[in-house]
Amino acid sequence: MSDDRTSESTVENTPGQGRTPEAERIEPTAPEEFGLVQVWWGDGKGKTTATLGMGMRAAGHGYRVHMLQFMKGGASSVDAVRGEYNAIAALPGISYENLGHYGWHGMEDGSAEANHEAEAQAGLERARELLEAAEETALDEPIDLDADPEAGMHMLILDEVLYAADRGLLSEADVHDLIDAKPDGLELVLSGSHTEPDYLADRADLITNVRKVKHPIDDGQRARQGTEF
Repeated sequence: MSDDRTSESTVENTPGQGRTPEAERIEPTAPEEFGLVQVWWGDGKGKTTATLGMGMRAAGHGYRVHMLQFMKGGASSVDAVRGEYNAIAALPGISYENLGHYGWHGMEDGSAEANHEAEAQAGLERARELLEAAEETALDEPIDLDADPEAGMHMLILDEVLYAADRGLLSEADVHDLIDAKPDGLELVLSGSHTEPDYLADRADLITNVRKVKHPIDDGQRARQGTEF
């Protein structure tokens, strides 16, 4: 085969036939292949970052995305307002809510452990409500990009839900119930936990271990604005 024929074949098999993609106006549309359960866990930095990036990608295609954070705290070096919240507010089709208060369970950061437990349960109830809303939505049809999450969504990100289960604030059965309540067309994304969630091995379609190889926190580096918050 000549070089010219090889080049033509390569271009034909390239999305866009080798043309550089350009940004297009985001219009509401519906995904054709959503409906899987994803799990993101590990001791490395990037679980929330990865799921948010995927949510942004889905929103860029006109799909409705919502992120529910069960807990998202930090240390004194972390601002109360995170950069991703500002970015989400500026993007169509993606929204968030945080039902965990400032601080990490079990980290002696001044936050009350009883509050963590109550708010994790509130997050569980809210997740159930969101799943019920999705169940009542025609997920094979577009959803208004500015609609409240009660109008349904194509992708639901439950950020740090696995961390809440790992800390005993939720049970493994609670997480199973959330997966069981997922409607067929909803992409459900679960993140958190440094401990492998073996109890999800047979229930998830995608499991990613975000593994730490090296982290500046080990040398005393505090969380940095724009990378950690």
